[in-house]
Amino acid sequence: MSIKDTSEQDIKLKPSATPKKRFITIILITIVTACIIWQVAPSASRWSKAEKSISLDRVRIATITQGDFTRDISVLGRVVAAVSPTVYSPADGTITLLIEAGHEVKQGQILAKLESPELNSRLFQQQTTLESLQSSFDRQKIQTKKQTLIDQKAVDLANVKLVTANREKRRADLGYKKSAISQIDFEKAQDELAQANLQHKHAVQDAALNLESLDFDSQSLQLDIRRQTLLVKELQRQVDGLNIASPVNGIVGNLNTDNKTFLSKNQAILTIVDLSQFEVEIEIPESYADDLAIGMDVNIQFEQQPFRARLVTISPEILNNQVTGRVRFTHNIPKKLRQNQRLNTQIILEHKQNILQVKRGQFLESSGGRFAYKVANGLAEKTAITTGARSLSHVEILEGLKVGDQIIISGTDMFNAATQVLLSD
Repeated sequence: MSIKDTSEQDIKLKPSATPKKRFITIILITIVTACIIWQVAPSASRWSKAEKSISLDRVRIATITQGDFTRDISVLGRVVAAVSPTVYSPADGTITLLIEAGHEVKQGQILAKLESPELNSRLFQQQTTLESLQSSFDRQKIQTKKQTLIDQKAVDLANVKLVTANREKRRADLGYKKSAISQIDFEKAQDELAQANLQHKHAVQDAALNLESLDFDSQSLQLDIRRQTLLVKELQRQVDGLNIASPVNGIVGNLNTDNKTFLSKNQAILTIVDLSQFEVEIEIPESYADDLAIGMDVNIQFEQQPFRARLVTISPEILNNQVTGRVRFTHNIPKKLRQNQRLNTQIILEHKQNILQVKRGQFLESSGGRFAYKVANGLAEKTAITTGARSLSHVEILEGLKVGDQIIISGTDMFNAATQVLLSD
């Protein structure tokens, strides 16, 4: 058996490098080391300045922009009928309902009938009184005509006596001039003429006074008739109102009474909901109460489409830390709206143009809006700022930043108020 040697375990060694090659190698190592130092030096500088290091993935960064700024509030609104009148009992009586809750009705349609014997009796009594007054007025007109004839007769007779007395006076004058009659007969003719003149004058005056008196009585009766006519019309209106009609087109809502029930005057009967006119009732947080004003523009989202509206009422009181308001559509009203439907409502509090702004974030609560961390070259530096109006999505920047600056908008409580923070990848 042959024994193998150890030649396979030997390793060939290369000859040692020449001095020239060794020099080149040293230069290459120096260049590589310099490049590494040049790349690492800025990071090392930032590391030396930073008081704290935070991963970049843990923060949100936004850029300062310039443009239009809209300050708004987003609340959830509830659709309510703008017109939902309640029908009340016009008098005491027994109600008979002709409809049920949920029925669709038209304006003027009879909804119920009220039986009120007392009101009907009063109307009959007043109608009888009116007829009696009318009869008295007709009798007065006949009496006026009759008295006018009597007065005219008296005037005519007085006029005849006056004419006769004038003739006798002329005869007496002629006879006395010729001494055909005595002095006494002459004076008697003069007295008779004076008496005839006086009777005629009094007859004319009596006729005029009687006519004036009769006219006054007729006018008094006419006033009584007019007053009684108005009273009868009012009672007739109340009786007609016993047939209770719908004031609007809509749907019968809640019934406040049962059929064949005795109702007192002004007691609620039912409610009509007008489905053609809707408003949106909103509840706004108390913190925005001072910023609200009637007439503010409102955007309402319905079926992914915007609709313009306006704030029309604001409650003067605060309940449960909220203020209640009403919003009315200004242009086209959405179709297929339903009572108590929920809608997203955006109230435009303020609109500014060409201002600095940034997206809203948790940094406002962390710093109170007094400072922000401006990001540059991987380093976040604490910078004093002044903020203005705030909307749901953006906040106005008044001082401390300019267009293009980047700041951290997420919460900065984890920075522990450090002046500079390194943002590591």
